[in-house]
Amino acid sequence: MSQLSFDFETRQPPRAAIRSGRGARGLRAYLSGCAAEDAALRAYQARGARLLERRWRGTSGEIDLILRDPESYVFCEVKKATSFDIALQRIRQGQVQRIFSAASEYLGHTPEGQLAPVRFDLVLVNGMGDLRLMENALGHF
Repeated sequence: MSQLSFDFETRQPPRAAIRSGRGARGLRAYLSGCAAEDAALRAYQARGARLLERRWRGTSGEIDLILRDPESYVFCEVKKATSFDIALQRIRQGQVQRIFSAASEYLGHTPEGQLAPVRFDLVLVNGMGDLRLMENALGHF
């Protein structure tokens, strides 16, 4: 059995993925997700946004990226698939509700609280690594 190791900015691969029979596939999916988030983060930083949190977990769920741009807090969900259409199909109403709840919890720790200006974005990444940044896309679910 080959030993899998991963040290990307001190992040470790999920131990369950390595121990399971799906070890290599699970690790590939994890790394692919990290790469998609990295690409999304670079796109936001090019627009002048500042990263506040990555994979922030609240009691109701996880938010891939939390950023601050000049006008608002940006809560971003990143989805990667072979095509933009397939990535978009992976967004479910229940997941969007969990993101909204987690964002509300996060805002409870900010100076502005629930009165903070917010935006819920979606970044789709296709199999070629191209991305589509959709501002306020989750606000329409």
